[in-house]
This record gives sequence, C-alpha cells and structure tokens, in this order.
Amino acid sequence: MTVDANISSRINLMRILLISGILFVHVPYDSATSPFLGLNGFFDWLRVFLGDSLFRIGVPCLSAISGYLLFQRGWEMFDYAKTLRSKARTVLVPFLLWNLGLLGAVLVIQPLDVGIGYFPDLWNLSARDFLSNAFATEDLPINIPLYFLRDLIVCIILSPVLAMLVRRFPAATLGVLFLLAIIPGLTLVIVLKKSILFSFTLGIFLALHRVDLKVADRFAGLGTVAMLAAAVLLSIGLYWTGPDFPWPLDMARSALSIVGAGGFWLMSAIAIRSWTGQRLAATGSLSFWMFCTHYPLLVLMWMAWNRVVGDDLYPLFYAAAAVGSFGILFVSNRLVSRRMRGLYEVLTGSRGRKAKLSAASKSHSPARANHPGEPAMTQQHR
Repeated sequence: MTVDANISSRINLMRILLISGILFVHVPYDSATSPFLGLNGFFDWLRVFLGDSLFRIGVPCLSAISGYLLFQRGWEMFDYAKTLRSKARTVLVPFLLWNLGLLGAVLVIQPLDVGIGYFPDLWNLSARDFLSNAFATEDLPINIPLYFLRDLIVCIILSPVLAMLVRRFPAATLGVLFLLAIIPGLTLVIVLKKSILFSFTLGIFLALHRVDLKVADRFAGLGTVAMLAAAVLLSIGLYWTGPDFPWPLDMARSALSIVGAGGFWLMSAIAIRSWTGQRLAATGSLSFWMFCTHYPLLVLMWMAWNRVVGDDLYPLFYAAAAVGSFGILFVSNRLVSRRMRGLYEVLTGSRGRKAKLSAASKSHSPARANHPGEPAMTQQHR
C-alpha cells in the first residue's frame, strides 16, 4: 500500500495545524492568571477551548499518523532493525539534543537566580527527578512537549508486538487500549501519556488492514462541525469545573482527544483544497522545528513579561506570545535551515533534506514521519 499525493499533503497539513495548535496548549500562566478564575470572561473560556479541549487532539492524532506511516507498506516490508536505526536518528537524537540543551541552559542560569519558578530547581532535585527532567524516565522532561518523542520511541520499540496483536486481535487490542487511555487515574508506566499508545496502535491497524483513509470524506463537513461542537461543549464544562475536573469530564476530555482526531482528518479533506491549505502542507520541517522550540521560547517570553509588566494585562501577553512566537519560529527556522544546514539536519532528525528527497519519496518512507507533536502539558500542570 502506498500513500497518494492527497493523503501525503493532508498528513503534512495536519502536522503544521496541530503543532501550531499545541503552541496554545503551552502558553504559560500562573495561579493569578489561570483561565479557571474567570477574570476575563469570554477570553478565559477561549483559552480553555483552545488549550484544554480542541488542541488536546494534537498528540493522539500525530501518534496515529506515526503508527500508520511506520506500517504503510505492510507487515512483510517492515524491517525492525532498519526502523530502529532510522528512528534513532529522526526521533531519539533530536529528543536528546533539544531536551539536554535546555537542561544545560537552565543549569547555567539558575545559580544566577534566573529561571527559578519557571523551570524545576535542577540544582536541588533528587537524582531520580533529575533523570526524569533529562531523559523523561518517569515523568515529563524539562522541555515538556518532548514527552511525545519519548513515548513515540517506546511505541516504536514495541511496534512489532503491537502490530502482531492488532493483526490477530484488532477489536480486543484497540478496545483495551482505548479504555486504558480514557479511564482517569490509571497509569501504564511505559508511556507518560496513555493516549499515545492507543493512537499509535490505531495507526498500525489502519495501515495493516488497508483501511481507505478517504472513505468518509463525503462526510467531511458534518464531521468537522461535530468535532468543533464537541470541543465547544467540553470546554464549557471544563471552564466551569476546572482546574480539578470531575472524573466524567476528565474521561470525556481524554475520549475527545482521541476521537477528535477523526474530525481533524475530515477537516483536512476540506482545507487541503484551498490555496492556504496547500501552502501550509508544503512547509515541510517547519512543523518539527516549531514543536521542539516553542516551549522554551514561550517560557522565556513569560519570564520577560513578568519582569517588565507582572501579572497585569495577561490577555495582551497571551496574544503577543502567540503571534510573536509564530513569527520568531518561522524566521528562525528559515535562517537556520539556510545558513546552518548541517546543524539544522541534526536538530530536525534529517527532516531538512528537501533538496535530496522528492515529495514522493517522503510520503513512501516510514522513516520520514516528521513527528512533532503536543505535547499537552503546561509548566503549571507538571
């Protein structure tokens, strides 16, 4: 089975849209500017809608894309050893470089009384907690969104087992993993976010069982409206009950983050027809660059804002952080990719080799999954 041009473009479009949305998930705030205080009315509800409802769909959706691309050519063509070597370059190395780079920077600035309260106090952590910040061994890494890459590595290591299970017992495997993903309070230890394991396995199922990804495109409009309506309704409940959500809403939030991926996929069928959609689908490795860099940038902007302005005018900070970070990330991606190509390729896991790879070869290679993803935790949620 191959990925045609339409599906390839829609996957690329989904990446850039979802990772842009993940940025809204991570705009920092503190207890005095929490959206659940309701101090800014509709604006605070909008923050909950974007950060706690709609764009929580990002990580599960990106996980499903990962599993699908890994097995798009079928079980017979899957080379486990080759996959591990490839993913060490495209996933593991970027995870280590970006996370340990931020860890080193924080270690340098904290003795100068900078960054305390914005990042964990690294110099006073136990060895166990320090390892988690460095390598996400048991908890979120210091560059919080990179937990997705950590869990993705685990899923790739488990991929032959997951593939065998979903080939022989698809309904039971997906059913169990879905329940584990949405039931509050359950932990799986091996992954930090349970939804990633289910969604990755779902992607494998879609690939191995050769499910037609366009089969529901005729319902694209209805599916898009349903997804948005569900996100709106959920955000209303979250806004009135948060930040400590009752378990039915917590379960609903987890379920929507998984099921909503289908709505985003249907939306891509509409969006890809537009000039804007085509342009966004052609942004290539920008999505991965944004994913790895947006969290440190947002925290840096929050630190500067608090030093100059304080907690006042938070809506202005939110808007400035969102718009400003998009601009900075776009410009920095272009500058580094053009002027420091070797470094850029290493930092993005070889995703910047546009001159050497055609669009067709990218869509046919399971190693080209530009996984970025959403990370769905803010510093306040650690």
